[in-house]
Amino acid sequence: MSKHVFLTGPPGVGKTTLIQKVTQALKSSGISIDGFYTEEVREGGRRTGFDVVTLSGKRGPLSRVSSDSSTSRREYRVGQYVVDLVSFEQLVLPMLRNVNHGSDAEKKICVIDEIGKMELFSQPFIQAVRQTLTGSGTVVLGTIPIPKGKPLDLVEEIRSRKDVKVFNVSKENRNSILQDILAAVESCRK
Repeated sequence: MSKHVFLTGPPGVGKTTLIQKVTQALKSSGISIDGFYTEEVREGGRRTGFDVVTLSGKRGPLSRVSSDSSTSRREYRVGQYVVDLVSFEQLVLPMLRNVNHGSDAEKKICVIDEIGKMELFSQPFIQAVRQTLTGSGTVVLGTIPIPKGKPLDLVEEIRSRKDVKVFNVSKENRNSILQDILAAVESCRK
Protein backbone atom coordinates (compact mmCIF):
# COMPACT_ATOMS: atom_id res chain seq x y z
CA MET A 1 0.00 0.00 0.00
CA SER A 2 1.20 3.49 -0.82
CA LYS A 3 2.28 5.86 1.95
CA HIS A 4 3.46 8.71 -0.31
CA VAL A 5 2.45 10.36 -3.59
CA PHE A 6 4.87 11.92 -6.09
CA LEU A 7 4.32 13.69 -9.38
CA THR A 8 6.82 13.57 -12.20
CA GLY A 9 6.91 14.99 -15.69
CA PRO A 10 8.80 17.40 -17.92
CA PRO A 11 9.61 20.94 -16.74
CA GLY A 12 6.74 23.37 -17.17
CA VAL A 13 4.04 20.68 -17.50
CA GLY A 14 2.15 21.84 -14.40
CA LYS A 15 3.39 19.71 -11.49
CA THR A 16 3.62 22.64 -9.07
CA THR A 17 0.20 23.93 -10.16
CA LEU A 18 -1.28 20.49 -9.41
CA ILE A 19 0.48 20.38 -6.03
CA GLN A 20 -1.01 23.80 -5.19
CA LYS A 21 -4.53 22.68 -6.22
CA VAL A 22 -4.26 19.49 -4.13
CA THR A 23 -2.94 21.53 -1.20
CA GLN A 24 -5.88 23.94 -1.39
CA ALA A 25 -8.39 21.08 -1.56
CA LEU A 26 -6.82 19.33 1.44
CA LYS A 27 -6.61 22.54 3.50
CA SER A 28 -10.26 23.32 2.79
CA SER A 29 -11.12 19.85 4.13
CA GLY A 30 -9.37 20.75 7.39
CA ILE A 31 -6.42 18.41 6.85
CA SER A 32 -3.11 19.28 8.53
CA ILE A 33 -0.58 20.12 5.82
CA ASP A 34 2.83 21.76 5.73
CA GLY A 35 5.70 21.95 3.29
CA PHE A 36 7.02 24.06 0.46
CA TYR A 37 6.93 24.60 -3.27
CA THR A 38 9.25 26.33 -5.70
CA GLU A 39 8.16 29.30 -7.73
CA GLU A 40 9.75 30.99 -10.74
CA VAL A 41 11.07 34.51 -10.24
CA ARG A 42 10.69 36.69 -13.33
CA GLU A 43 11.99 40.14 -14.12
CA GLY A 44 11.15 41.90 -17.35
CA GLY A 45 9.57 38.77 -18.80
CA ARG A 46 12.58 36.50 -18.27
CA ARG A 47 13.19 33.94 -15.57
CA THR A 48 15.89 35.11 -13.17
CA GLY A 49 15.63 32.35 -10.60
CA PHE A 50 13.48 30.34 -8.24
CA ASP A 51 12.15 31.00 -4.75
CA VAL A 52 11.16 28.54 -2.04
CA VAL A 53 7.70 29.32 -0.67
CA THR A 54 6.55 27.55 2.49
CA LEU A 55 2.88 26.77 3.07
CA SER A 56 3.12 28.92 6.20
CA GLY A 57 3.90 31.93 3.99
CA LYS A 58 7.68 32.30 4.28
CA ARG A 59 9.68 32.93 1.12
CA GLY A 60 13.36 32.97 0.23
CA PRO A 61 15.67 32.52 -2.74
CA LEU A 62 16.50 29.02 -3.97
CA SER A 63 18.55 30.18 -6.94
CA ARG A 64 19.34 33.17 -9.11
CA VAL A 65 20.91 33.66 -12.52
CA SER A 66 24.59 34.39 -12.06
CA SER A 67 26.17 37.01 -14.29
CA ASP A 68 29.55 36.31 -12.72
CA SER A 69 31.30 33.33 -14.30
CA SER A 70 34.22 33.39 -11.83
CA THR A 71 33.62 31.58 -8.58
CA SER A 72 35.28 33.23 -5.61
CA ARG A 73 33.72 30.88 -3.07
CA ARG A 74 32.19 27.42 -3.29
CA GLU A 75 29.11 27.81 -5.46
CA TYR A 76 26.45 25.27 -6.24
CA ARG A 77 25.34 25.72 -9.83
CA VAL A 78 22.72 24.21 -12.11
CA GLY A 79 23.13 25.67 -15.58
CA GLN A 80 23.02 29.43 -15.33
CA TYR A 81 21.62 29.36 -11.77
CA VAL A 82 23.56 29.66 -8.53
CA VAL A 83 21.83 27.84 -5.66
CA ASP A 84 21.45 29.70 -2.35
CA LEU A 85 21.89 26.70 -0.09
CA VAL A 86 21.84 28.73 3.15
CA SER A 87 18.49 30.34 2.34
CA PHE A 88 17.01 27.01 1.17
CA GLU A 89 18.11 25.13 4.30
CA GLN A 90 16.95 27.88 6.68
CA LEU A 91 13.45 27.73 5.22
CA VAL A 92 13.01 24.02 4.56
CA LEU A 93 14.91 22.10 7.24
CA PRO A 94 13.00 23.40 10.30
CA MET A 95 9.71 22.62 8.56
CA LEU A 96 10.83 19.06 7.65
CA ARG A 97 12.08 18.40 11.18
CA ASN A 98 8.84 19.76 12.63
CA VAL A 99 6.60 17.62 10.40
CA ASN A 100 8.41 14.50 11.64
CA HIS A 101 7.46 15.22 15.25
CA GLY A 102 3.98 15.00 16.63
CA SER A 103 1.30 12.44 17.17
CA ASP A 104 0.61 9.58 14.82
CA ALA A 105 -3.10 9.87 15.61
CA GLU A 106 -3.69 11.78 12.40
CA LYS A 107 -1.20 11.59 9.58
CA LYS A 108 0.15 14.94 8.50
CA ILE A 109 0.79 15.76 4.88
CA CYS A 110 4.14 17.23 3.90
CA VAL A 111 4.50 18.92 0.49
CA ILE A 112 7.99 18.71 -1.01
CA ASP A 113 8.07 20.45 -4.39
CA GLU A 114 10.59 19.58 -5.54
CA ILE A 115 13.33 17.06 -5.01
CA GLY A 116 15.61 18.04 -7.88
CA LYS A 117 19.21 18.93 -8.70
CA MET A 118 19.20 22.27 -6.88
CA GLU A 119 17.70 20.91 -3.68
CA LEU A 120 19.95 17.83 -3.70
CA PHE A 121 23.10 19.93 -3.11
CA SER A 122 21.93 19.95 0.54
CA GLN A 123 22.98 16.83 2.44
CA PRO A 124 20.82 17.78 5.48
CA PHE A 125 17.82 18.07 3.09
CA ILE A 126 18.50 14.58 1.70
CA GLN A 127 18.65 13.17 5.26
CA ALA A 128 15.46 15.01 6.28
CA VAL A 129 13.57 13.72 3.22
CA ARG A 130 14.67 10.14 3.92
CA GLN A 131 13.56 10.48 7.57
CA THR A 132 10.20 11.90 6.50
CA LEU A 133 9.66 9.04 4.01
CA THR A 134 10.44 6.39 6.61
CA GLY A 135 8.49 8.05 9.45
CA SER A 136 5.08 6.61 10.17
CA GLY A 137 3.08 9.75 10.79
CA THR A 138 3.65 11.71 7.59
CA VAL A 139 2.37 11.39 4.03
CA VAL A 140 4.68 13.07 1.50
CA LEU A 141 3.13 14.76 -1.52
CA GLY A 142 6.06 15.71 -3.70
CA THR A 143 7.51 16.20 -7.14
CA ILE A 144 10.55 14.60 -8.74
CA PRO A 145 12.08 15.27 -12.16
CA ILE A 146 11.83 12.82 -15.02
CA PRO A 147 15.03 10.82 -15.53
CA LYS A 148 17.44 12.80 -17.72
CA GLY A 149 21.21 12.51 -17.88
CA LYS A 150 22.98 11.25 -14.77
CA PRO A 151 20.51 9.64 -12.34
CA LEU A 152 19.91 11.50 -9.08
CA ASP A 153 20.32 8.96 -6.26
CA LEU A 154 17.51 10.15 -3.98
CA VAL A 155 15.11 10.61 -6.91
CA GLU A 156 15.73 7.05 -8.13
CA GLU A 157 15.43 5.77 -4.55
CA ILE A 158 12.00 7.45 -4.25
CA ARG A 159 10.87 6.26 -7.67
CA SER A 160 11.69 2.63 -6.78
CA ARG A 161 10.15 2.63 -3.28
CA LYS A 162 7.28 0.19 -2.91
CA ASP A 163 5.36 2.63 -0.67
CA VAL A 164 5.37 5.45 -3.26
CA LYS A 165 2.72 6.05 -5.93
CA VAL A 166 4.14 8.07 -8.84
CA PHE A 167 1.87 9.99 -11.20
CA ASN A 168 3.26 10.93 -14.60
CA VAL A 169 1.94 14.40 -15.43
CA SER A 170 1.60 15.33 -19.10
CA LYS A 171 -0.06 18.12 -21.04
CA GLU A 172 -2.74 15.60 -21.99
CA ASN A 173 -3.66 14.49 -18.46
CA ARG A 174 -2.79 17.47 -16.22
CA ASN A 175 -6.37 18.79 -16.22
CA SER A 176 -7.97 15.42 -15.49
CA ILE A 177 -5.54 13.90 -12.98
CA LEU A 178 -6.35 16.10 -9.94
CA GLN A 179 -9.06 13.82 -8.48
CA ASP A 180 -6.82 10.75 -8.86
CA ILE A 181 -4.00 12.50 -6.94
CA LEU A 182 -6.41 13.64 -4.20
CA ALA A 183 -7.81 10.10 -3.87
CA ALA A 184 -4.28 8.66 -3.65
CA VAL A 185 -3.28 11.13 -0.92
CA GLU A 186 -6.51 10.39 1.01
CA SER A 187 -5.86 6.63 0.85
CA CYS A 188 -2.28 7.17 2.13
CA ARG A 189 -3.70 8.89 5.21
CA LYS A 190 -5.72 5.84 6.22
